[in-house]
Amino acid sequence: MGATLDKNKFDARQWYLANFELFETNLDGSRESAFHEVRKKAISAFADLGFPTPRNEEWKYTNVAPILERKFKQATEPAKLSKKTLNKLVLKGLEKNLAVFVNGLYDRELSNYSAKPKGLGVERLKQVLQGRPALSEKYLGKLAAFEKEAFTALNTAFTHDGLCVFVPDGVIVEEPIVVMHLSDSRSDAVLAYPRNLIVAGKGSQVRFVECYYAVSAGTYFNNVVTEIFVGENAVVDHIKLQEENTESYHIANTQVHQEQRSVFTSVNIDLGGAIVRNNLNVRLSAENCNSQLYGFFMGNGVQHIDNHTFIDHAMPHCFSNELYKGILDGKSRGVFNGKIMVRPDAQKTNALQSNKTLLLTNDAAIYAKPQLEIFADDVKCTHGATIGQLDDEALFYLRARGIREDVAAAMLRYAFAIDVFEKIKIAALREVLAATIFERLKKS
Repeated sequence: MGATLDKNKFDARQWYLANFELFETNLDGSRESAFHEVRKKAISAFADLGFPTPRNEEWKYTNVAPILERKFKQATEPAKLSKKTLNKLVLKGLEKNLAVFVNGLYDRELSNYSAKPKGLGVERLKQVLQGRPALSEKYLGKLAAFEKEAFTALNTAFTHDGLCVFVPDGVIVEEPIVVMHLSDSRSDAVLAYPRNLIVAGKGSQVRFVECYYAVSAGTYFNNVVTEIFVGENAVVDHIKLQEENTESYHIANTQVHQEQRSVFTSVNIDLGGAIVRNNLNVRLSAENCNSQLYGFFMGNGVQHIDNHTFIDHAMPHCFSNELYKGILDGKSRGVFNGKIMVRPDAQKTNALQSNKTLLLTNDAAIYAKPQLEIFADDVKCTHGATIGQLDDEALFYLRARGIREDVAAAMLRYAFAIDVFEKIKIAALREVLAATIFERLKKS
């Protein structure tokens, strides 16, 4: 007798397709924008793609099935949060220049950003779509292709709000621009589609800090897309801190385009989430680009943290350096899939890649897959991955000098990760993060 279909089984794909029809009816004018045609193409692409499974090589070690079991709902009205709640979460030194989004929607009362440099634009995506369509048509959706990425297709289809940063040519932004995405799932299993767009003009400099926090217990889902254009001779520092609760799901796609002699630095810190997937793709599109990618992830319990990176050397005389480190405890799982491609025209490329992971228990695991694809012959490329445990002799040495066992272990673990934290150029953020992570390490 053949198997029968369960008519009561939740169909996540149909759920999102049906929700798009409802989403369209609430666009209050944005439905007439040119970008809405992009939305419709994206939802059509999603309908064809469906969700990835472990049979897909790029998702071999990350099963998103738990995300597809819930009827997540996109917020239509901002949740009401107090400034007291915000103050508990905002990191010391980053209290100024905040753009705050709650459940994916801009919160004017909690935000305090004021653009100071002449010509600097820091705006809600909703306003850009409605009031500056030429800018949105030029940049939005140009890097984050959705044709083969189901979650990017969903984000593009449901794009409604987010933060846009436009830095004019030659402008140096002294203070960091901070966007905080807060999730409140007390009343529902909420779904947000944060969309960030950063455009740095020729010779400009900017630091952009992207933070994700939970304000309550409960399950929710953040599906994030960030696009970063780094102009000629521009310098962009991008820091992403994900410290959500361990019932949440976080899938992010960050796409970076670099022009001649530009410098891009990324520091990605993952401390929370039940299932986390970060795609970070950087294309060095002109000569003499410099790209630095650093990451740290810490998992406990049954957390699953997956980092997929792709550095695309398209032109000659470019340099990239990548270092990702992780500490896994309990039954947590980590994935590092780092790919460097050197195209035929990219002679004189210098590319370095390293992934190092500490496993604190026999049940923790890391799936490491460093990759090189080289189609040029005059290059210097190295890659590698190491997996280990704490040095018992070093621990004994510290204990013999009267240091408590939890403190000694935390010191060794922090020493393992410190070369990632040192790449954060904002001193106040670096110091607060160091203290926070050290306290966590004492408890693990």
